[in-house]
Amino acid sequence: MQIRLAIMYILTFVVTIIAASSSYAAPGFQAQSLALPPDSPRWELEGQAKTAEYQGRKAIYLDGGAAIVKDFEMRDGVIDVDVATPANRGFFGIQFRIAKDGADAEWVYLRQHKSGEPDAMQYTPVLHTGLNWQIYNGPGFTGRVNIPKESWFHLRLEVSGAQAKLFVKDMDTPALVMPDLKSGVQKGQVALAVLTGATYFSNFEIRTTADASWERHLPAMPEGTLTKWSISPAYDALQRDLERPLTDAETKTIEWQEVEAEPPGFIVLYRYREAPHPRVSFAQDFSKRLDPQPGMKMLYARTNIDSDRDQVKKLELGYSDEVSVFLNGKILYRGRSAQNFRDPGFLGIISADDDAVYLPLKRGSNELVLALSELGGGWGFVCRLAK
Repeated sequence: MQIRLAIMYILTFVVTIIAASSSYAAPGFQAQSLALPPDSPRWELEGQAKTAEYQGRKAIYLDGGAAIVKDFEMRDGVIDVDVATPANRGFFGIQFRIAKDGADAEWVYLRQHKSGEPDAMQYTPVLHTGLNWQIYNGPGFTGRVNIPKESWFHLRLEVSGAQAKLFVKDMDTPALVMPDLKSGVQKGQVALAVLTGATYFSNFEIRTTADASWERHLPAMPEGTLTKWSISPAYDALQRDLERPLTDAETKTIEWQEVEAEPPGFIVLYRYREAPHPRVSFAQDFSKRLDPQPGMKMLYARTNIDSDRDQVKKLELGYSDEVSVFLNGKILYRGRSAQNFRDPGFLGIISADDDAVYLPLKRGSNELVLALSELGGGWGFVCRLAK
């Protein structure tokens, strides 16, 4: 799922809202309601987007485009829309709370080619124009649903505070519950968006609701997680030797930024650095997976591990998309975990259970440095010392 999420494309995906029973009616709150026909002047169409007719209905047609609601921002609310798609493969859905600069948002989408599978639908935050589905995955982010082909069905998105629910066909039971929205954007634009795969939308309605309390529902931080790191600026990955450790002089000249892991231990690098958007050659041709990938970015992340004695400790490691691991100035490991890299269907989802490196710690302070490269889908890592 390679995406061209530059500002135009980022504005390309959005729809949202809802309120839950926990919301309260603030003094003076007045709900806004919009019911927009496909030919309404309130739609701003971008990319492959137009009005059309499908199965006797007037509709908005999208295929690598977006329909943005102009002059409207939403915090909490409910969005209803009918959808139909003849495509065998694609990504279509709603992006909401799009920031004013278009770089950050929330996006929930369905995938025709994954119908009935555990990841037929997915929620991801958009950070610095990058999607983060390789980092945020599993319960609260992905779900199973059957996606009809060539027939109309209904979607409803309810957004309330830091939570959201997506309903697909069944308006009584949510198909996907999102207990913790990750972008941090609390109010923004709404849009219908399709990355690829012809999709039609009709009967669009949006209704704002009173602001619910903003309550985060974070997972636990596992024992042994390395949480405090410093990161470098981003560099062109093809201009650096990714298997060579930094020299002392290089380390001193880098302007390091302190960051802290979010539960369950992820350092989400798109929060701090703009996402690259290269055209990955091996996405379509597996034989090219070792070719240089122009546009790939990299940065260094470092932390210190204090040890009370000389010992070997197991470091559990997840990363996207490539990593070199250095301890006290020596390389210990080099790994690649990009989408489509290990096999043509490989997704590159991050988990601390993915890989392990055994660290020969010396007594006292030990410097751990990661060189992390990114192609797309979520730039980040998680490190955990085993018990």
